Amino acid sequence: MSSNNTQTQEWQVLSRDHHLAPFSDFKQLKEKGPRIITHAKGVYLWDSEGNKILDGMAGLWCVAIGYGRDELADAASKQMRELPYYNLFFQTAHPPALQLAKAISEVAPDGMSHVFFTGSGSEGNDTVLRLVRHYWAIKGKPSKKVIISRMNGYHGSTVAGASLGGMTYMHEQGDLPIPGIVHIPQPYWFGEGGDMTPDEFGVWAAEQLEKKILEVGVDNVGAFIAEPIQGAGGVIVPPATYWPKIKEILARYDILFVADEVICGFGRTGEWFGSDFYGLKPDLMTIAKGLTSGYIPMGGVIVRDEVVKVLNEGGDFNHGFTYSGHPVAAAVGLENIRILRDEKIVERVKSETAPYLQNRLRELSDHPLVGEVRGVGMLGAIELVKDKARRERYVGKGAGMICRTFCFDNGLIMRAVGDTMIIAPPLVITLAEIDELVEKARKCLDLTLAELEK
Repeated sequence: MSSNNTQTQEWQVLSRDHHLAPFSDFKQLKEKGPRIITHAKGVYLWDSEGNKILDGMAGLWCVAIGYGRDELADAASKQMRELPYYNLFFQTAHPPALQLAKAISEVAPDGMSHVFFTGSGSEGNDTVLRLVRHYWAIKGKPSKKVIISRMNGYHGSTVAGASLGGMTYMHEQGDLPIPGIVHIPQPYWFGEGGDMTPDEFGVWAAEQLEKKILEVGVDNVGAFIAEPIQGAGGVIVPPATYWPKIKEILARYDILFVADEVICGFGRTGEWFGSDFYGLKPDLMTIAKGLTSGYIPMGGVIVRDEVVKVLNEGGDFNHGFTYSGHPVAAAVGLENIRILRDEKIVERVKSETAPYLQNRLRELSDHPLVGEVRGVGMLGAIELVKDKARRERYVGKGAGMICRTFCFDNGLIMRAVGDTMIIAPPLVITLAEIDELVEKARKCLDLTLAELEK
């Protein structure tokens, strides 16, 4: 973005000369220059040009309790002075990691009381792959290596994480997926449901799991991994028939179920976890993002007690990270969970702010550009279409990116996934801030429609 601000220009030169940004066209970013975010408070960001922006994406789905909470900074500072770092290797532990593991077990689904810590959700899903295969090897079934995932699911950007995910544009770079990972269709009725009703499509999409299990062979399938609600894929809320049918299929076969809760976890659905919202019973759950409200990197895998019993018989688990259970991250995570609990933030999302957000968002359904509005809790999606009845897109126009640019220019961050606009604001957003979000979204939809019709 061009700027007359000398400080902004200096930072953009640093970006051009020294920084390689994630998920970016390096050449394009070098020519354009990034927007420089300098500070934040509550649900708002400020850039180096002085613009105030409502963060409708909670950073990257993660800033649950909002920006500027001194309690988390104080927890990090205190821990840095006491024990700034030590590892969890070689039969050693430290209080922050142990206390955080206990706190997580208190809010996790029943029967899930053990945590393996990582530095991110991507590392968490690498760990899942290792744990699943280690588990079946201990049980004397080493052939059960294959993990079934979903097309357009997102499970991180490491080699294993990107392979587990089903995003073809990621697979095209690096000869992915790696062997032993296969994918089934996603439960995306609006984009792929055709002439089926949502309920019919939900059953069909779920049945693809059983079809794939039988195709690969039950003796070769180790696990099925899925997000309760697909986040980066476009906030894809499965039809009501989907998860009940999936649960039936999982009960029928001897495979593990992995819930990727990196986005849905820690209150975003109005329950502590998306698995609680849908009544799922995962064997492993990947966590990150909301665990520390993004204030410091941390992830992990919550493991069901029955699985841990098997792992306890397997000798060394030859896997881990330098920063697994980092004491400063653990202290921040512990304080973050305390705030979520003591301030009853998850309960407020469920009873007050999420219903209000979902009702206000659905008012946008009357907009001529909007084909569908959907969402759960503090997650929402707005489908941009040319023809509502036929769910027809503006081909080759880049409606989503046009809308995203108008949002940036008008003080709102909404993310574009193709021609789907998505939101995931901080869980602490107020009713008045929700009104502001929806009003700005409508204005940007108006501007986008005008641009598309030129």
